[in-house]
Amino acid sequence: MGRSFANLHIKSNNLEKTLEALRELSERHGEVLGKSNKEAQEIKVVMYVSKSNENWISVLHDYFVWGTVKEIGKTLSSLIEEPVMTAGYMNEEIFELSFFENGDLQAERIFCEQWTRDEYEQLKEERLNDDYLRKALDIRIEDFEDLISITRPEQAVDKLSEIVRMSLWSDSEWIPHEETLRERFGTYEF
Repeated sequence: MGRSFANLHIKSNNLEKTLEALRELSERHGEVLGKSNKEAQEIKVVMYVSKSNENWISVLHDYFVWGTVKEIGKTLSSLIEEPVMTAGYMNEEIFELSFFENGDLQAERIFCEQWTRDEYEQLKEERLNDDYLRKALDIRIEDFEDLISITRPEQAVDKLSEIVRMSLWSDSEWIPHEETLRERFGTYEF
């Protein structure tokens, strides 16, 4: 077992609008965050939010893991008029990148070695849409070609972090242990 993380990012520079959408997600769609509707009303949801740069707002939560973060991103994208990118990294074997808009999956890429795809029989992209992906990431064709040719998950995370000018290496579980994350992310209760 290797390192794992999951996070989501909203392509926006409007922090207030994002916080309002996260509040609505917490209050009206608590089930995607692992809460029953009754719990969602009674228990405050803690999220860590960072305006990572002029284009992206990053969000961490303890229920974000590979396997749940996509559903959360899909739901959040139906509440906000901005693209939502989810990143799930599992055991240093898989890096799954998905983009949602208006509650629909727009594009997805899974970065892994061929043996990993063979081992996980159901592991395949739900929607390959490289044009959307390149446009959403706002990158040159050459850089995009370099990115999608990568098969090692760690290298893909590093390359994408470089492209979007923010570190994707973040998870809510790491915040107590990493000062740079504590400085970068603010704590919000919804």
